[in-house]
Formats: sequence, C-alpha cells, structure tokens
Amino acid sequence: MKNLDSILAKLPAEIGERIRDLPGHIRNNLEEIRIRNGSDIVLYAAGKEYALEPGNGRKIDNNTINTIFNSLLNFSAYAYQEELANGYITIEGGHRVGICGRTVMENGKVKTIKEISSINIRRSREIIGVSDPIMGYLMKEKRGIYNTIIVSPPKCGKTTLLRDIIRNVSGMGYQVGVCDERSEIAGMYNGRPSYDLGSRTDVLDGCPKDKGMIMLIRSMSPDLIATDEIGKQEDCRAVEAAVCAGISLLTTIHGNSYEDVRNSSIGGLVAKGVFERLIFLSNVPAVGTVAAIRDWRNQHVG
Repeated sequence: MKNLDSILAKLPAEIGERIRDLPGHIRNNLEEIRIRNGSDIVLYAAGKEYALEPGNGRKIDNNTINTIFNSLLNFSAYAYQEELANGYITIEGGHRVGICGRTVMENGKVKTIKEISSINIRRSREIIGVSDPIMGYLMKEKRGIYNTIIVSPPKCGKTTLLRDIIRNVSGMGYQVGVCDERSEIAGMYNGRPSYDLGSRTDVLDGCPKDKGMIMLIRSMSPDLIATDEIGKQEDCRAVEAAVCAGISLLTTIHGNSYEDVRNSSIGGLVAKGVFERLIFLSNVPAVGTVAAIRDWRNQHVG
C-alpha cells in the first residue's frame, strides 16, 4: 500500500479516499489511473477496466485536472520542463505520468505542455523474487553475467523484472551501475532509491543513457551496467564502449519478437552477438510471463 500512497498523496483527498476504499483485488493490482477532462476517472487493474466517479456525480473539470497536474509537479512546472517536453514526468516512487494537452513549440521542438486534457499515472511496482527462476540462464558458469536484453511490449513488466535482476546480481557480490534516465528503475527520492536494488548498486539518476553509461564506466568501475529502454544510436555507441571495457550489460527494449529486435536500432549489436541472452516477456497468461529465453542466434536457452 505504501507504493500506492505516494500516488494517492498527489490526488485530491476525495479521489484518493475513493481509491483507498476500493476492493482489495482492484486496489492491490492497480496498474494505471487515467484522468481525462470531462470524464470519469478510469482505473486499470489486473487487465480490467473500472470507472470511478470523482464524487457527487461530477466529472473531471479544468480545475480538478489542473490541481492534480500542479500537485504532480510539486507546484514547480519549471523544474519538470525538460521532462514535459517528452510528454511525461516521473514522480516520487518511480511512477511515470503521461501528459496530454496543448504543446508549446520553440525552434521546431516541443518546449512544454499546457492546457492539460489527460493524465495517465502508471504505477511502478516492486516484486521481490520475480527474477529468481531465470537467474541461472543469465549467469556464466565460472563468474560473470551474460549481456542481456529484456524484450517486451508495453505494460508487460519489463522494468519490474529488470529491477529484480539488478537486486539479485548485486546480492551475488557484483558491483552494479544503474543509468536511470527516466528515474523509473530506482525511483530515487532525496538521494535514496524507492526500491531494493541491492547493497552494491550505484544509481546515476536522470542522466541520458549515452552519457551516463560512459560516466559509470569511468567513475564507478561496475561489473554490470543496467539501463532501461535502449534505442538511440548514441546508446549503441555507449554499449560498445562498455563491452570494450569488459563490463556486462542489462537493458530493455520494446518489441514482441526476435525479428522486432533485429529490425531495431540495436539489431546490429544483436547480430554481432553483443547481447548473449534475450528474455521475451508476455502478458499471457499473466503480466510478466517469461515467454522464452534465447541466445543471440535466436536459439532457445530456456
């Protein structure tokens, strides 16, 4: 419940209490809170949709959505301007909040978002032990970690699995450096992670992956560098630098299949065998299901 409390604290008291009073099977499995101007609140839990009235038969209005927006930003839009330009922010606890409204452009780029019309709060959760069954496939026989990439469609638990692998590897005695560009993996707040990433894990928070991976190589001497949602060409160059330094890699990418990975911007790295293990996630029969573990040649490992 503590994990959910950090979200509910950002909502008007009446709405927060209505969510707290929901049946346990909805509240405990809550995944998303979608708030749209002129509509009821829509909740998603365990793959099902639930409507929640704001109260007294009202719909979400301009005043309510702006109150929630300002609370999410800690009443400092300027501090979140760079994140808003990407269409989302990350709040305490590592929860990602998607924002829609009127974009403000400057020099052909999105500067910020105003006149907020929709807010999507995606709950970030920690599941200790979720990676335990697959750790044997990721560790080398003598010592070391295979370069591993988690392949998953959205909302299938890739960051949750990533987080727990980091915890496990750290607990095995390895030094882990986490480049947490969107502040989702560790959920850093006031210099402390919101999740258990292990006692040998160092977190570089809010830093672009291409720069952060190089910084970790130079400053923290990690055995493993972990990051989320790799994709840019700059990221690929940083990956190659880590490989040359003898550092293992753990990351994620959106996709459904081996072909999706090969056709992505990191396809060349996979073809060269840089990523030795590919973990494929699915939401069938449940979110976070490990559908397959393959090597870089697309051969089944587990």
